[in-house]
Amino acid sequence: MSSLEKTAQLAIELLKQYNVSDYEISLGSSSGVSTAIRLGEVETLQYHLDKSFDVNVYIGQKKGHASSVDLSKDSLNKTIESACLIAKYTQEDPFNGLAPKELMAFDVPDLDLYHPWDLDAQHSIDLAKQCEAIALEQSEIDNSEGAEVSSFQGKGLYANSNGLIAMQNSTRHSLNCSLIAKRDNDMQTAYEYTTALDANDLETPEQVGVKAAMLAQQKLGAQSLSSQKCPVIFTPRLSSGIFSQLLGALGGSRQYTKSTFLLDSIEQIVLPENISLLERPFAKKTLGAKAFDRDGVLKREQYFIRDGRVCSYVMGQYSANQLGLKTTANSGGTSNVIVESNFDGGLDAMIKTMDKGLVVTEMMGQGVNSTTGDYSRGALGFWVESGKIQYPVSGITIAGNLKDMLLGVVYVGTDIDVRSNMKVGSVLINQMTIAGES
Repeated sequence: MSSLEKTAQLAIELLKQYNVSDYEISLGSSSGVSTAIRLGEVETLQYHLDKSFDVNVYIGQKKGHASSVDLSKDSLNKTIESACLIAKYTQEDPFNGLAPKELMAFDVPDLDLYHPWDLDAQHSIDLAKQCEAIALEQSEIDNSEGAEVSSFQGKGLYANSNGLIAMQNSTRHSLNCSLIAKRDNDMQTAYEYTTALDANDLETPEQVGVKAAMLAQQKLGAQSLSSQKCPVIFTPRLSSGIFSQLLGALGGSRQYTKSTFLLDSIEQIVLPENISLLERPFAKKTLGAKAFDRDGVLKREQYFIRDGRVCSYVMGQYSANQLGLKTTANSGGTSNVIVESNFDGGLDAMIKTMDKGLVVTEMMGQGVNSTTGDYSRGALGFWVESGKIQYPVSGITIAGNLKDMLLGVVYVGTDIDVRSNMKVGSVLINQMTIAGES
C-alpha cells in the first residue's frame, strides 16, 4: 500500500467519527525541479516538494470543504472537523451530491502517463545554457529573456463514500527559451517551448533555441494593415483557443445560468457539417489524457460536436444535476480533445489557398465575451497575397463573433500541436474584421 493509500485509509477512519451523509477526499504528492538561466547565468534553481489533502463532506444537501498541506493524523482530523463545521452553517443546495456509484472509476486503465526524470541541478543548468547559447548564435538575435528547464512528477488519489479509491500518477517535463531580435531600431520578442510526459520525447535544446530565434527573426520589419475584412488563418499554437471557447460555451453551469452565446444549443449546427469535436481521454502516453474526473467518474470517449451539430454539453456531476442530465465526466475540464481535420495539409498548404488574408501567429489581450460571443484581440502575424506570405504585420486588432467564426471555419488542418490538451491543426476562418491603420 502506498503512502497516499495509507493516508486515505486514515482519513476514511477519521471521517467515520463524524455524522456525514457522504464524503470525498483528494490527496496529492508532487515533486519537481525548475532552473532558469539568462545570458549564461543561473537566475533561479528551485526544488519543489508539495503535499495536499482536500475533503468535501455532505450533511444531507449541505456541503463543506476544507484543505491542508499537512498530512499528519492531527491535521487530517482538524481539516475534516473544519469541513463539517462549514457544512453545518451552509445553506442546502439541491444540486449537491456524489455521482452515482455505477459511474465510478473502480477499474482505472493504465494510460502510461508516469515517466519520472532523474534531473539533477547541473544537468538542468547545462540544458538551459545549451538552448540559450545556440539561440544567441543566430543572426539578428540581440538579447535573451532566458531559458528554463522544469520537471514535475505527481501522484494523486481520489476516494469517496461510494467505496471508491482511485489513483493516477503523471509527469510533465519542459524546456523553453525567450529571445529578442533586433534590426536597426526594430526589436521583436519570441518564445518557443517543448513539453512532454517523457523527457526522451522532448525536442533538443538546439532545436528549441533555433526555433525561438527563427520566430523572432520572422517578426522583424512588421507593418500595420489598413482596416478591412478578410480570411484569417490561426496557427495550431493559437487555434486551440477558439475551440476552448466553444467547449466553455457548452459548459453545463453556463447553460444553467444562461450566460453563454450557445444557450440551449443541443442539436444546433455550430460548426460546418464536415467538422466534429470529440474527447479521447484514454489515449496512452498523451498530454491531456486522464482516466477519471474530479468526481471520481470514469471518463469515456465521446463527441460533443458531431458533423457540426451539438450532441452534448460538457458537465461534471454538479452541473449535470443543475440541468437534470447525466454527467459527461468533465468535472475539472475536458481531457485530450480532438478537432477532426477536413483539410489534407497544414499551414503551408492552407496559405496557398488564400488570395488575400492574414495568418495570425500571436495574440494579446483577453477580449472575449463568453456570454455574447464578441471577440476582439490584438494580433501579430503575416499578410498573404496570391498564396504567399508577403511581410510580417503587427499593431492590429482582429474582431468578430464566435458564433460566426465557428460557422465560418473553412479548413482544419492536419498539423496538430501535440503540446496542448486540445489537438487541432491550423484553422482557416472565412472572414474577420481587421482594425489597423485608419
